[in-house]
Amino acid sequence: MKIYTRTGDGGETGLFGSERVPKDDARVSAYGSVDEANAALGLARAELARCQATARDAAAELDADLEALQSRLFDVGSDLATPLTARQRDMIRSIDALDVTALEDIIDRYDAELPRLTNFVLPGGSATAAALHLARGIVRRAEREAVTAARTAGINPEAVKFLNRLSDLLFTLARAANARAGVPESVWRGRSG
Repeated sequence: MKIYTRTGDGGETGLFGSERVPKDDARVSAYGSVDEANAALGLARAELARCQATARDAAAELDADLEALQSRLFDVGSDLATPLTARQRDMIRSIDALDVTALEDIIDRYDAELPRLTNFVLPGGSATAAALHLARGIVRRAEREAVTAARTAGINPEAVKFLNRLSDLLFTLARAANARAGVPESVWRGRSG
């Protein structure tokens, strides 16, 4: 199978179920951002793999969680790419409330090892944390685009909830990555700070 099809050369793409839409359709924008976030998670995992041998156990847990999130992002992408009325909906793994709850459980697990937040945290720190903050920003964009798609085309509302919770999780994972690497967090200081 060739990687190119030429079917998108006119500025359209196919949703799952064969419906053709413009490449700037709200659904396409949303799942495009989900794909971009997935790539940023891949970057975070690549940086994590470079950790010192002394941090391997902590890195392995985080890597396993990130790999699972990457799989869920493929599910989110296919969910967004499949119209609610398409016959093919039964062929995909739709995001549901259990997926959202699973993210909350992971947030709680990592948050238990972190100091209480007392200020806004600036994105950065270790390379892994910086990549996770980048992914968080991309997920927030995907969420905004999914909200637009929900208004204009109709999408699974659980996918929007999932993206909202995922941005919270990625923030928590970035903090955990810094803590486990021994990198202090930089906090926002207002004009008076």
